[in-house]
Amino acid sequence: MSESAAKCTSRIYLTGFMASGKSTVGPILANSLGYDFVDVDTVIEAAQQKTVRDIFREHGEQYFRGLEREAIAALTMRDNLVVALGGGTLTDPVNLSVVKTTGILVYLKVPPEEILKRVQHRTDRPLLTGPEGERLAPAELRKRVLALHEVREPLYNNADIVVMADEQRLGLTVDRVVKLLGRFLRISPG
Repeated sequence: MSESAAKCTSRIYLTGFMASGKSTVGPILANSLGYDFVDVDTVIEAAQQKTVRDIFREHGEQYFRGLEREAIAALTMRDNLVVALGGGTLTDPVNLSVVKTTGILVYLKVPPEEILKRVQHRTDRPLLTGPEGERLAPAELRKRVLALHEVREPLYNNADIVVMADEQRLGLTVDRVVKLLGRFLRISPG
């Protein structure tokens, strides 16, 4: 338990694939803990006055990852915070290192088949749309989700806590996260 005792507990980072529930679970988890909630994508959109989709289209993924790195560095200055990371945040080794050293990383794990169901009609995910933001054909979407998932899954598995987030009931996911955080935060669940 010496590792958890040394862990910074004033920031909890939520990671997981697109549509894994980070932005939904985050505010509820923050409320349960008495923390504030921040979504990194929302921080970037507010600062840039553009959507993530527009930033990707106009400047590319690498530029966006730089903005993400800056946003996360700024958030490390705040305490009592639940932070929803983007689905690709941990692909940047700097982000992975900063997150692991400045807080507790929670992976909301959702199987690829469930992700496909959740994103099949979405056009706000730049890596899951065509060049003009159009929906991909089902076979192409499946191929893209599986390829991204294969690259990202090992990064997500660096988490301190892994919780299956494919449940229908959101409350169960939040309860599980709070319970597992107890060993880091010295809280009693429920």
